[in-house]
Amino acid sequence: MNQMSIWRKDQWFGNIRGDVLAGITATLALIPDSLAFSFIAGVSPMVGIYASVCILLVTTFLGGRPGMISAAAGSMAVLMTHLVAEHGIQYLFAATILTGILQYLMGILKLGRWMSFVPNAVITGFINALAILIFLSQLKNFSGESWPMYVVVGVTLLIIYVLPRFFKKIPSPLVAVGMMTVVVLLLGWQTKSVGDLANITPTLPSFFIPDIPWNLSTLWIILPYSLSLAVVGFTETLLTQDIVDEMTGVQTNKNKEMVGQGAANVVTGFFGGMAGCALIAESAINIKLGGKTRLSTLVAAVALLLLAVVFGPLLNYIPMAALVGVMLMVCIEIFDWKYLGRIHKVPRSEAFVMIVTVGIVVYTHDLAIGVLVGVLLSVLLFAHKTSKIQISREELQGGDALYKVKGPLFFVSSSKLQDEIGLGGTSDHVSIDLSEAPVMDHSAGLALDKIVNRLEQNGKSVRIIHAAESGSR
Repeated sequence: MNQMSIWRKDQWFGNIRGDVLAGITATLALIPDSLAFSFIAGVSPMVGIYASVCILLVTTFLGGRPGMISAAAGSMAVLMTHLVAEHGIQYLFAATILTGILQYLMGILKLGRWMSFVPNAVITGFINALAILIFLSQLKNFSGESWPMYVVVGVTLLIIYVLPRFFKKIPSPLVAVGMMTVVVLLLGWQTKSVGDLANITPTLPSFFIPDIPWNLSTLWIILPYSLSLAVVGFTETLLTQDIVDEMTGVQTNKNKEMVGQGAANVVTGFFGGMAGCALIAESAINIKLGGKTRLSTLVAAVALLLLAVVFGPLLNYIPMAALVGVMLMVCIEIFDWKYLGRIHKVPRSEAFVMIVTVGIVVYTHDLAIGVLVGVLLSVLLFAHKTSKIQISREELQGGDALYKVKGPLFFVSSSKLQDEIGLGGTSDHVSIDLSEAPVMDHSAGLALDKIVNRLEQNGKSVRIIHAAESGSR
């Protein structure tokens, strides 16, 4: 996708009705998330809303993945808590700007290619863990609530799943939230609303420079936080992009997306927002409800801004129970139920990696740590699997010995080769056939040198046949 392709007609007007409705519906999921992530970071609810609006607007025009929702993110919010508590919100805005600069450089340096090293089992674990975390995060909304809460949640889910069988012109989650808001107001049911959790102040975000000392001391304070935020945002954004690419069947430019994400966080920091990244749940809902082009994310940004600034008082009346119903629908939709159904057919190592990834993420509430552990575990299991080389010994005429090796030689498997050959037995001449054993790394080459030196020190002549890296002897 080239730079000018964003201005093509099909990038904006190829699916107007679907994009508009999907974008508005995605906003319903962004509202509780933006509020919750603000609480996690220890900042005003408007900081999360401003961040979501700014990030959505910038990535709409500069991002590489049309239809992907980027906004304030819980995985990044948890990294901000200590910074805000210790140094104040102005330092958070500065850290957000620096995070954006670092992510912009990641895109320029084309680091997106590294995401190809993340196995499918880890991506599946990432998705399923996120579904579980969203589900668990909704349980607190039931605390202290009476029967109307459960009724509204249940009816919301009923409308979401039954209405599409008879009427599809308007996304069912949008209809459900609207209907439940009217029902709760008319019947006077006592259940929490958005206004009970946060005061939505109807003000537009404005440009300002963070009120901090712009010196090296400040840099050393915010740099560790910005590095962490940049890496977590990089990981979650590109994993989400992989998933959305697979859902749409269209491959998009990861490096361009990181450039766009970086620019978005820089802008966000100057408009009083917190750093954010792509969101898998909202992105999946946007795509599934028909959001395909950049128009859908633009509509989501404008809808969120209008809800907060123009219709703030009305937003306060939306029952949290209806939004909980929408979020539970998100959990159901993004969880990979098909994988669960065929898990008995999946290689045990892959299933193990997926389960461990889910467990780590749910335990730590940190998607980045779970993905990192999952990747490292996959590497270890792959190394163990490929280390099982075959070594056979043949006695040749004249008492010579021939060792035939099959399988890749690297830092794990080369130790087995040393143990098998040992001192070469009683043969005076030893040949090692590596025609079917490529030498994969420097450790394997050193191991071969050690084998040859040991045999020669014991008075034997040695010949290496077709050694890929160490040459013939």
